[in-house]
Amino acid sequence: MTTDSPTEPYRLTVRREFVAQHFLTVPDPGPEGEPHSHVFTAEVEFAGPDLGAYGYLVDIDAVEAVLDDVVGRYRDALLNDLPEFDGNPSVERFARLFGDRVVDGLDDPTPTRLVVRLWEDDLAWASHERRL
Repeated sequence: MTTDSPTEPYRLTVRREFVAQHFLTVPDPGPEGEPHSHVFTAEVEFAGPDLGAYGYLVDIDAVEAVLDDVVGRYRDALLNDLPEFDGNPSVERFARLFGDRVVDGLDDPTPTRLVVRLWEDDLAWASHERRL
């Protein structure tokens, strides 16, 4: 998802796929203004300069548990009904909010960066990157 960085040479990515619904609330949204479903694929990439005590950047089992919780919040939901989507539920906003929940759920000091890439079907994606 990101380019190699000499300061953060280690990377770990985990993916989850799920279906959720939304509708856009912008002026003249066309057919996107009606509730519709997408198959979302969330790619969550951690990066960091060092490995932890057990020789890995982040515990994959811990990441999977957090992703199960985050995806459980959004799977089969109408995103517009969730309080965090006050406003237009764009895929860009969704990528940031997804990352917020990952950060809140994972307590590991080793990674120093998180990138969330959220695919909307297999046609388009948006990403959000942050320092940890």
